[in-house]
Amino acid sequence: MAIMTTATNPKDLWPGIHAHFGLAYNEMPLEYKDLYEIMSSDKAYEEDVEQTGFGLAPAKPEASSVVFDADTQGVTQRYTHVVYALGFVVSKEAIEDNLYERVATRRTRALAFSMRQTKEVVAANVYNRAFSGSYLFADGQPLISLTHPTRSGSQSNRMTVDADLSEAALESLLIQIMDAKNSRGLRISLMARKLIVPPQLVFEAHRILKSALQSGGANNDTNALKDMGLIPEGVKVNHYLTDPDAWFLRTNAPNGMTMFQRSNLVFTQDNDFNTENQKAKAMERYSVGCTDWRNIFGSSGA
Repeated sequence: MAIMTTATNPKDLWPGIHAHFGLAYNEMPLEYKDLYEIMSSDKAYEEDVEQTGFGLAPAKPEASSVVFDADTQGVTQRYTHVVYALGFVVSKEAIEDNLYERVATRRTRALAFSMRQTKEVVAANVYNRAFSGSYLFADGQPLISLTHPTRSGSQSNRMTVDADLSEAALESLLIQIMDAKNSRGLRISLMARKLIVPPQLVFEAHRILKSALQSGGANNDTNALKDMGLIPEGVKVNHYLTDPDAWFLRTNAPNGMTMFQRSNLVFTQDNDFNTENQKAKAMERYSVGCTDWRNIFGSSGA
């Protein structure tokens, strides 16, 4: 266990320090809220169970019996909540001899900053691993896959050939979203809501969605993406995405990208009886994942 003693920060024992730096910086807005629907939980875990619905109705010949179908159970996605915690310990002597009381306040802020950063990284990791065969979801496939198994055959939420973000690539994925089907192969009204990109793609994304005319060329054609309002919530930049080429479209499919908040962030402190060291800790419990892959489409880039 790391303990901050008088030797850890020896300069704090002497007058003359103008400022301490490195503990506090301006923070970015909470970005994980654009990646998930946030829900509360009062259990150790939550489970979402797919219901496959019914197929198309066949023609019934005269005097014949009606064909009966069954709404069966599909895949089950479990969200197991994880506790994330971090703390620090300061010796009694280091507290007594420290000439700068403001350092303790900044350490608490730094701890809060670490907890917020942890949550952003955990949330973004589901996207960062979305194309990896090492991280599978309830249907045995990566989050974004060409071969999600359904009652009507394989379905895809990934471009057939991954492409860098462009007007043509974005239109292609939007068409794929419009062509979406449920587990029984029946068409559903699926529409894109927001485009999620890393910082490296923010300018290209803005030009594609906001140009009055088609971007990147001399054509005088209208910008169909803008005029038709096909991505109503626009571009959302996430600074925790690690692939500079990957981009994602979140849709209006319910029960998709979900974060369950089991217990909120709590700060506590206490003194150790034997050593009189001061302890401070922060703790939070939550889980992230995806229930219905139709809520997220994407490309890993060319």
